[in-house]
Amino acid sequence: MTPPDQKRDHGGGLDAAIARFGGVRADWLDLSTGINPVPYPLPQIPPRFWQALPDSQDQSDLLDAARQFWSVPEGATIAAASGVSALIAALPRLAPAAEVGIARPTYNEHAASFAAFGWTVGDSPAAANVYVHPNNPDGRLWDRDTVLRQHNSLTIIDESFCDISPAASHMDLADRAGFVVLKGLGKFWGLAGVRLGFAMARPETIARLEQMLGPWAISGPAQHIGLHALSNHRWAGETRARLEQDAARLDSIATNAGYKNPRGTSLFRLYDVEDAEAAFDQLAKGRILSRIFPFSKTLIRLGLPGTQAAWTQLQKVLE
Repeated sequence: MTPPDQKRDHGGGLDAAIARFGGVRADWLDLSTGINPVPYPLPQIPPRFWQALPDSQDQSDLLDAARQFWSVPEGATIAAASGVSALIAALPRLAPAAEVGIARPTYNEHAASFAAFGWTVGDSPAAANVYVHPNNPDGRLWDRDTVLRQHNSLTIIDESFCDISPAASHMDLADRAGFVVLKGLGKFWGLAGVRLGFAMARPETIARLEQMLGPWAISGPAQHIGLHALSNHRWAGETRARLEQDAARLDSIATNAGYKNPRGTSLFRLYDVEDAEAAFDQLAKGRILSRIFPFSKTLIRLGLPGTQAAWTQLQKVLE
């Protein structure tokens, strides 16, 4: 069983890197996350969104835009929350604690949340199952037939990174009993600080989630930003094309430096190296924060640089 107090391992942590390796924040390039470094351009936010409680019509407009953008089936409804993490923290309460199957390695927030509510966390299909789709850190896509065959009482499909490839989405399962699909504006949209996540499921499931989240689960400014972002389909298409090009560019630089077996998504790339800690230290000495993992001594993950200066910094350090 995963202990309830398990440390939740994330990217980020730039302040700790500065304390260890020196420099100031302006010197550093943070490639430890899978967040789009060229974010959606923020719209102007009218003062009322700061001054008043979030309005029901604004919430309805946001959810309508989410339904259209993600092609949410008619039989499913949508809950919005302050980030996908808030939803992950609530999901284990949807069913009595038993065993949850989470194929690893993967993002460990799900395991920590289930363990905190008394669930036994295993690697095999169980009463509840979690699929990070595409997976973090290796980019694995889960086959739809596999997800359906292994379904029991509760199946969570975390599509935080799936906006890079909408054709791969399993959103069509959101109207089936026991399924929950998660989406967010943090990764593809590059707006992690807005804290806006969505769950799509049958109405009775969403009603329970909304009771757990309480009133005004997201802010007025987040409603406004989310509506603009999810209504801009052109930006999304152009961004997918740019991310594909940038991921290929990153692979070229990394493999020329001796990194091997590139894989992942167009928001982050995973590589094999001889010594992950040594590779991490080399990058950090050049003021670049990367991501290594407690379960592997040979894996390193890099996000995408967002400016030409950032690309140049990475190439110089790896050379």
